[in-house]
Order: sequence, then C-alpha cells, then structure tokens
Amino acid sequence: MKSKGISRKTGKKSFLRENIAIIGGLLVLCVFLTFMSDSFLTQSNLMTLLRQMTNNVFLTLGVMMCIIIGGIDISVGSVFALGGTVAAGMIAHYNMPIAVSILIGLLAGAACGAFNGFFVSVVKVPAFIATMAMLNIARGISYLMTNAEPIRCTEKAFTKLGTGRLGILPLPVIYAVVWIVIVWLFLNKTRMGRYVYAVGGNIEAAKFSGINIKVVQFTVHTISGFLAAWAGIVMAARMYSGQPAVASGWEMDAVAASALGGVSLMGGSGSVVSAMIGVMIIGVLKNGLNLMNVNSFWQLIIQGLVVLAAVSVDMVKQRTQK
Repeated sequence: MKSKGISRKTGKKSFLRENIAIIGGLLVLCVFLTFMSDSFLTQSNLMTLLRQMTNNVFLTLGVMMCIIIGGIDISVGSVFALGGTVAAGMIAHYNMPIAVSILIGLLAGAACGAFNGFFVSVVKVPAFIATMAMLNIARGISYLMTNAEPIRCTEKAFTKLGTGRLGILPLPVIYAVVWIVIVWLFLNKTRMGRYVYAVGGNIEAAKFSGINIKVVQFTVHTISGFLAAWAGIVMAARMYSGQPAVASGWEMDAVAASALGGVSLMGGSGSVVSAMIGVMIIGVLKNGLNLMNVNSFWQLIIQGLVVLAAVSVDMVKQRTQK
C-alpha cells in the first residue's frame, strides 16, 4: 500500500514538472483576459467557451494518437464536415431513423480513417500525403452530396444531441469528458494502447517485439476518422444543419493543441491530459481574441505563430534530449 502511495505522488510530481510551462501559460492567459474583458469570467461566456472547445477535443484526441505513432492526420476537418452532412442528409432527404443516420455518419468517418490507415500501413504512403488526399476527397464528397448547400435538419431528437443540457452543462461537454476518459483508458490500460506508444517510439524495435505495425496504424487512423465524424454530427445537431464547408482548417487547431500539450511530433510520447491542456489554451486564446474584438485576419496570424512556437519548442526539446 505504501509503495502505491509513493508511486501516485511521484506520478503527480512528474506530471506537474513536465507540464508546468503549459499550465502556467494557461493561467497567465486566463488572468490576462480577466483584466482585458469583463465578459471573460461570466457564466454565459464560460459555457460558450466549453461548448466551442468540444469540437477541438474530439479532433485532438484522434490527431494526437496519429502523432504518437509517428504520423499525422490532417483530414479531420473535412471528415468532420462529411460526418455531419451524411447524418443530416440521411434524416432530411431519406427519412432514415435518427439512430441509423448517426450510425451511417459515424461509419462514413470511420471509412475515411480506414482509407487513411490502409494507405499508411499497407501501401506505405506517408501519413501527411495520405491524409492530405483524404482532406480533399472528404470535402469533395460533402460538396457533391449537398450541391455545396447546407442540409437543413430540424428533427428535435437530432438537434437535442447538440443543443441539450445536463443541468448547466451543454451535452457536447459531457460527450467530450466521456471520450477523454475512453481514450485515456485505451492508451493507458489496454495492450493496443501500449502498442501505440511502442510503434511511435521505435518502429523497428516494435516489429522485433512481434507487434503488428499495420494493425496499430490502421486502428489509430480509423479511430481518428470516427471521432472526427462524431464531432461533425454533434456540430450539425447544434447548427440544425449539415454544413459541407464547416471546419475548414480546424485540423491545424488539433495539431497545435497536441504540440502545445507536449505530444512529440517525432512520435512515441504524449498524454491525453496534457493534450487537453493544449486544447484549453487554443480555446481560451480564440475566445479571448474574439472578446477583445481582434481583427479575424490578425487572429489567423496569431494562431499560426502559436503553432510555430509549439512545434519549435518540441524540436528544441527533442534535440536537447539526444
């Protein structure tokens, strides 16, 4: 019993030591925005902030796993749009039951992820190229399905999926917490989760250990597509429509959150909790810039600089560890 207590304390200290910089950065950012805007700490703004962050939570959970295995997934924004338009289209145009429509939307996202996984694991196409191709393919399918027009869907049982609440908490926030726990358990408590880190840490050593590299890569990319589609479906429910143009460029937010959260772009290391701190930094930064009425073009520049800074810090850290 004593050794377990010591182990937990050591683990907490290690986590704080490794993440003190990003936790400190988040706190400084929150304090700064509190003084800069009277609206920042209001309940309505905090609920809006939490709801907005959920989109990036789902995308980051998938992208961070792809990065941990030594790859990346830049197709998640397009798969997000495809999942939402497919589910909304099944309901609005084909009168499919809501549960079946959601399932079809999720399967569409998983299929996109499986496509990526096949080309990465079997054909050996670099993950950046394979997922860049899917970025265009999924977006193109979304536009073809909808003729580039939003698909209106006002079925109450569907829209409640994105607009409902549990107490004061929006339902998307509840979903986000559930998925954070599921992915944490997957990475830390399952054999496949250990394989994910092993493949990213040293793919040759993983091969010699008997790990099926192809299965790991295929599985991770499929999960990433599934999560992106789920996020798109929830967003479609909240917007009362499937939007084929939504989430353009959102994959960069997921990459930035992962990098800020200490997920090594070289693969093999990173944690769900740290990545979620990265999500919070990105979410708070965007929310604060909007509250301060910063020009949207300047917001793009600032977000780009944040991504560059996060990646630069990771590269410097990798060099110093060699």
